[in-house]
Formats: sequence, structure tokens, C-alpha cells
Amino acid sequence: MASTFDKAQELNLDPAIYGTFAEIGAGQETANWFFRASGSAGMVAKSISAYDMTMSDAIYGKSDRYVSRQRLQQMLDHEYGILLERLGPKRGSTTTFFSLCNTVRARGYRDTGECHGWLGLRFQLKPGDPPSEIFLHLRLLDDENQEQKEALGIVGVNLIHAAFRYRGHLGRFVASLVENLRPGQVEVDMLKFHGHGYSFFDNRLCSLALVEAGLTESAMFLPDGEVVQPAEALYKKPILLLRGSFDPVTKLHLQMLEQARGVFASALQPGEEAMELCEMTMANLLRGNAVDHVDFIDRCDALQALGKTVLVSRYSEFHRLSSYLARSTQRPIGIVLSIGLLNELFKAKWAENLAGGVLESFGRLFKNQVTLYVYPWKNRRSGELVDSAAFEAPEDSKSLYRYFVETGRVRAVPVGDEELLRYTGRDIHALICRGDEKWQQYVPEAAHRSALHVPMRMQMTADEDAEDQPRIFSPS
Repeated sequence: MASTFDKAQELNLDPAIYGTFAEIGAGQETANWFFRASGSAGMVAKSISAYDMTMSDAIYGKSDRYVSRQRLQQMLDHEYGILLERLGPKRGSTTTFFSLCNTVRARGYRDTGECHGWLGLRFQLKPGDPPSEIFLHLRLLDDENQEQKEALGIVGVNLIHAAFRYRGHLGRFVASLVENLRPGQVEVDMLKFHGHGYSFFDNRLCSLALVEAGLTESAMFLPDGEVVQPAEALYKKPILLLRGSFDPVTKLHLQMLEQARGVFASALQPGEEAMELCEMTMANLLRGNAVDHVDFIDRCDALQALGKTVLVSRYSEFHRLSSYLARSTQRPIGIVLSIGLLNELFKAKWAENLAGGVLESFGRLFKNQVTLYVYPWKNRRSGELVDSAAFEAPEDSKSLYRYFVETGRVRAVPVGDEELLRYTGRDIHALICRGDEKWQQYVPEAAHRSALHVPMRMQMTADEDAEDQPRIFSPS
């Protein structure tokens, strides 16, 4: 692995790469690496930092939020436009131009707020090409300002280096973003590719790669497929989340959300709408030890075709999911689940790393205006409908569960069409694999195409899938 200094040195000595740096909020740490290495005149056309808001607005225009994707876009538009206008006629035929911009909130004096930032790179794949773009959002996790600035500079160098050296392979690109950093220094929770050369690239795979590599804990996609930074999308909004494997997406999933929505509405202010999420964990996407990328896209396609926002996370424990959502909002949070998942919450395995065991696990889960909305289950043998009131918690937790119900931490969701409770997702999966067309009654039509891929995916071996690594499209 090359050091940050060596990466900067290599890029400085490449006569085909030339560009500008505009960095606001944490010094000019990226540009500084190229100045430390010799030959910076061959790489750096200009470096600027407009800290004062009046100066920044005069250069880039007004912005509602200064550390935002909007401000980053304004910076890239301005800096790259000037670069091409002034240097394009002279050296445009032999130079791949770039502009690296960032806007960051680093640790300030007596500052306890979250430290994060946006980085963007607008660049050419080869001389004369239309621009390509890479956007990155990261959280700075060090406590000290100097450490945060150093981490930001290293990520900036890694981003430029990866854009010019690793753009043919997504896995290598993502891994290189945190090279030369200590574990836990940063979290990269969004990475997107746009523009020339990336028209056929699925940014959902890019976000999955971040989660898979452990660079972030989650990724989010809107119904139109747009990849969004979760904290920004969930900012100050009430959240209603359905957790499941969605393999396949069924009519029961939709009904659980619909029925829960009516109960959750009582926790909202007049006219307020909740952000609805369908969430699956990384464990749901594994086939053997490898992530099934085809399966991932199929499930996302099905949910998004039904107008749902998708969240993929590394949070197996419910209390960790709850804490994550509460980072972005102080509004009510509702988690929709089945009786089966409710029963799982009382098992000790989900609290193995907590000193307070199951009690601490529930304490963390309900800490931030979180309510569990429990959908009924039908006993196949007796035909009895079991709801949250009839649910029997483990013997040593009966009083605890009764307290949750009495205080409204656990709320019942009324059943819709009882026929949809006849088959579990696993049962429907088996029907599809057997070729029994009965499955079509339980899967929404918009998800049929994805569901039909189930037998095909099951025939693929784990080794074949491991070799099918997602690649970033770039023209030859």
C-alpha cells in the first residue's frame, strides 16, 4: 500500500493531470499533501479557501446550509468552470483537468456538534472529455481538530488517486479511500458517481460496497433509485420502519406498513408525514460468506417499484438500529415487526455484549421516542390469531413485557387480510422454486419479476458469486 505522500508524489509527476483545490472548514489539508511532495507545480493550478461566509457567498452564491451537497455543487460548478475557461484553450488537448472541493464542519473551540463534510471531485477521464463527478460524504470521528484535519487530507488524496488509478474496479476504489488511516477515524456514508462514463453504473452497488467494506453502517435509496446520505434524508423527520428480509417482497409486507401507518399517525403533528423505510441487514444478503449483489439489486428493484425507500444496514441488534435512527431526528420513531421478531428481542444472544443484558438492550431500544408496532401472527395448528396483547413473553420477562404494553412502548397493529398470514416468506420462496403459481397471490405484481429470479439465484454457487465483483463502468 502506497503512503499518502507517495500517492501525492506520483500524481504530481503525472504530466496529464492538472487541477484546482477549494477547501472550506478544516484547512487546506488535501492540497497541503501535494505541496509537501515535490513537483506540485505539475499538479496544482490553484488552491483556495474562503472561510468567511460573506466571501464564500460572493464567490459561490448563497446557500441554505454551508456544509451540504448543495454548497459542494456550487463550489464544483464555479471552480471547474474557471479552470476550463482559463486553461482549456492552452492545454485542453493534453490535460485531464480536475477540481477537488470540500466543505467541512471540523471540531471547533468548545464545540460538541457532529463533525462531518462533503468532498467532491469533478474530472475528465481523458483530455477533452465531458466532466465526470464523484461525491463523498464522511463523518470525522476523532475528538481533536488536528486529527480530523489530517484524516480529511488523507481521504482527499485517496479520492483523487482512486479516481485516476482505480476507477475500473469498485472494490479496490472503496478500500483505497481509507488507506493510511487508523480504524475508526472516519465513516464514509455516501459515495456517488455521475456524469460522463458512469451513465450505466448503479450507485446502489457503490453504497452496498461501502457497507460491505465496513466504511459505513448503512445505505439508503429513494423510490426512484437515488442514493441519499441517510442523516440528511432523515433530518428532523418522524420515521416508520419495517424490518425484514424481503426475499421476496410480499403483499403482507405492504399490509404491515399500511396498517401500522394508521396507528403511527396518532404520534404525529397535524399535517406531518413520516419517512417510511424498508430495512434489511447485510446478513440477509449473504450467500455463504459472500454478498449476493444480484439478489440485492432484485430486492431493491422490487421495493422501489412499489414506491418504497430502502435502507441497508449492518445492525443486527434492534437497539443499535434505534440509536442510529435517533442520530438524525428527535421526532417519533416507529419500528414495525412481526410476533416472531418480537419474540427474538427477548433472546440473550442479542445482548451478549451488554453488561445489563436484555434489560439494557430494551433500555437502549426505547431510549429515543421509539415504539414497536407489532403485527399479528396466525397459529397454523389452532388457527388462533396472536396479537401483541396475546403474545406470551418468556417467563422471566412477562412483567417487563407487560410494562412495555401498558406504557405504550409496544402497540398493537390491527390485522388486515388474514389470508396473507397463511404463508411466510420462506413458504412463498419454496412455492416459487417448485414452480407453484400460487405464489403470485401473495406477491404484489410489481415484485413478480424480482421474485422469479429466486430459482436462478439459488442455482448460482457461492464461488461464482464471489467472482462477480461489481465494476465501475468507464470508457476504453
